[in-house]
Amino acid sequence: MKRVVYTNHKSLQYILDKKELNMRQRRWIELLSDYDYEICYQPGKANVVADALSRNERQPIRVRELVMTIHPSLHEQIHNAQSKAMKMRNVEADNLGKLIKQIFKIHPDGTRYHDKRIWLPKFGRLRDLILHESHKSKYSILPGSDKMYQDLKQLYWWLNMKADISTYVSKCLTCAKERINMDFIVGLPRTSSGYDSIWIIVDRLTKSAHFLLVKTTDSMEKLTQLYLKEIVFWHGVPISIISDRDSKFTSRFWQSLHEALGTRLEISIAYQPETDGQSKRTIQTLEDMFRACVIDFEGSWD
Repeated sequence: MKRVVYTNHKSLQYILDKKELNMRQRRWIELLSDYDYEICYQPGKANVVADALSRNERQPIRVRELVMTIHPSLHEQIHNAQSKAMKMRNVEADNLGKLIKQIFKIHPDGTRYHDKRIWLPKFGRLRDLILHESHKSKYSILPGSDKMYQDLKQLYWWLNMKADISTYVSKCLTCAKERINMDFIVGLPRTSSGYDSIWIIVDRLTKSAHFLLVKTTDSMEKLTQLYLKEIVFWHGVPISIISDRDSKFTSRFWQSLHEALGTRLEISIAYQPETDGQSKRTIQTLEDMFRACVIDFEGSWD
């Protein structure tokens, strides 16, 4: 269904007809291209609906909770789950078999330990609870799988613990959003503005990409300013960056910058393009588009 967007910004209704757009306008056009809409101008005095939505004060709705659920303590949950897991029909489900008597030490309170670490069975969703609290709570701040394993193994134990933690972290959408790939396309025909390269930055989760026009003669300081303005300003500081061994990405300045920002730099291995596969695939698609662009627009690709 087509939607009508009313605005008091008169020039906004002609934005789709403009031949030249800046990077910010291009991003908004790309975002809105998935919707069927029409922009109509309405003078500010007549646009009272928008004023009412943005300026009319409302009292917050207050809700009083009448029911309080009291959950058992973590220690009690662990003890109940261990008791349930030790039943004969459940021993096989946790892949323990004949190891039970050999690996567990029972404390006076009945809790089973392995090498001074509490055993977490599959039952009672205890592992999910511990993994969630250790990774997504406001006290943990999304650690990587290695750091998370080192922290948890001080207190808990279960079979295939490290693999389970690695799988859990790999499926975390919050972590995936903060990991990017980057690469350069160089050797392009020089445009009238002097650009001869494109800096490609791809989000590993959504596969969305930024295409930044640059010059091969640009200094590392200028590229850093562009990166902070177009990437960090809009999306925040990424957790990790995968790139190839371009001299710009291996420079001391670039490494020192991300060491200060807390970003982990991961350099792809030679002859293993799958390490940086997302940016390479984006480059291939962009090059296919360039061929058509050069033919249709007589070499003006920017």
